[in-house]
Amino acid sequence: MADKSDVTLPLSISAGIHIGVIIILALGIDFSHKPEPMQQVSAPAVKAVMVDQQKVANQVEKLKQEKRDAERREQERQAELERKAQEAKQAREREQAQIKKLEQERKQQEIETQKANEAAKLAQVKQQQEKEKAVKAEADRKLKEQERKVAEDAAQKAAEKRKVEEAAAAKAETDRKQKEAEAKAKADKAKADAEAKAKAEAKAKADAKAKADAEAKARAQQEQEMADALAAEQAALSQTMNKQMQSEVSKYQAMIKSTIQRNLVVDESMRGKTCTVSVRLANDGFVISSQTKGGDPNVCRAAKAAILKAGKLPVSPDPAVYNLMKEINLIVEPTF
Repeated sequence: MADKSDVTLPLSISAGIHIGVIIILALGIDFSHKPEPMQQVSAPAVKAVMVDQQKVANQVEKLKQEKRDAERREQERQAELERKAQEAKQAREREQAQIKKLEQERKQQEIETQKANEAAKLAQVKQQQEKEKAVKAEADRKLKEQERKVAEDAAQKAAEKRKVEEAAAAKAETDRKQKEAEAKAKADKAKADAEAKAKAEAKAKADAKAKADAEAKARAQQEQEMADALAAEQAALSQTMNKQMQSEVSKYQAMIKSTIQRNLVVDESMRGKTCTVSVRLANDGFVISSQTKGGDPNVCRAAKAAILKAGKLPVSPDPAVYNLMKEINLIVEPTF
């Protein structure tokens, strides 16, 4: 207020002097015969005008400087807004790139899942073929068992026949006295034939038993091989499922970190600093609780605020995957 009055008073005086001069000139007053009074009046007036004009010039220069300072501050503010807009644009581009990468990983995961399903189908087909082979082997075994029984029946009939022949030999013995030489020769021949036949039958039985034992051993080995193959296929399928679940967990962890980064308010003091955060999630993604486990205090406060702002975080609809990620530890690192 003091500065304004200092400027206003000299301006008022100067304006009054100028108006007075104009009125005098307009009235045509002649002061040629009174030079000394004019000098006494005009000299202080001129000096006052010069002083007032200097103050006015100083005030004008001050106002111009203030305007230049305001314009400079406005330019700096505009530059800061443009810088923040550029940073936001770059953040959006990074987020879009991350989303694109996650989409590619999802498609790759679908391809791997399809391959695993096809492998499982092939395993089922192979298992069915092995089962059919086992059924055929069992049928062959039953057929051979029937053949063995037929051979035993034939041996039994041969034994009965031998008994008949022995009876005939006994009858011939009663007639030996009459035809001793002929009967003895016939009996010896019949006995030799019977022994040879018995040996042949015994050998046939032994061969049949050895063959049956070999077939049983081969069948047991085949069943063991089928069981081993099935166990290997089950292990491979389990490994594939575990790999898929870990891939799903990694994908949703990346999505959660991306969501936190979008809501993270950062400043220059956070550059290069991190914070470890433990988050508990409901099965719909609702944040039950979040705790900081260590790191920069500013980053930790910003991370907790970002999680609170998000409210919900991405989780897998698969219960098995959710169980692996319902309690997760994340490293939050501000990006610039």
